[in-house]
Amino acid sequence: MASTSRTRTGRGRGRGRGRGRGSGSSSLPPPPSTLPLIIEEFFIVVYEDPLVKKELPKKFADYLDGQEPAKVYLRAADCGPRLWTVEVLFDGQGRMYLDKGWEKFAIAHGVDFGWFVHFKYEGDDVLTVKVFDGTMCRRYYYSDDEDSDDESDDDVKPCIHPL
Repeated sequence: MASTSRTRTGRGRGRGRGRGRGSGSSSLPPPPSTLPLIIEEFFIVVYEDPLVKKELPKKFADYLDGQEPAKVYLRAADCGPRLWTVEVLFDGQGRMYLDKGWEKFAIAHGVDFGWFVHFKYEGDDVLTVKVFDGTMCRRYYYSDDEDSDDESDDDVKPCIHPL
């Protein structure tokens, strides 16, 4: 029986399960548990009447860390500069709701059952909103209203969906 001896030289050929190149320090990001919690984007699914108040995720309410705003301003991502004023309710148990003003926003954007509404917190109580319909496709809107900066609580000028 022939014996074969292998010698190790400390140099590999790049194959196998070595630790890779470098000085041994890893360039991997830290594990998720050590990263700061930043909640800037979230979504809700419209399971019930799209025109009634909507609960936002508890983690977003926690992220505001006691800065409970009385109002937020919703801006449709592609519908001009108009900001929709929406009153916010906090229930004392850490839950946050979009209340008065949500109905007008929902009507103007045609929000319906089964739709996803994506929010991105921009700071200063402004949330940019993207709407995804029941086909899971994003709805794009535009505004032909030259007075889109002016907020009027008396009328709802819809953003127009081109399709």
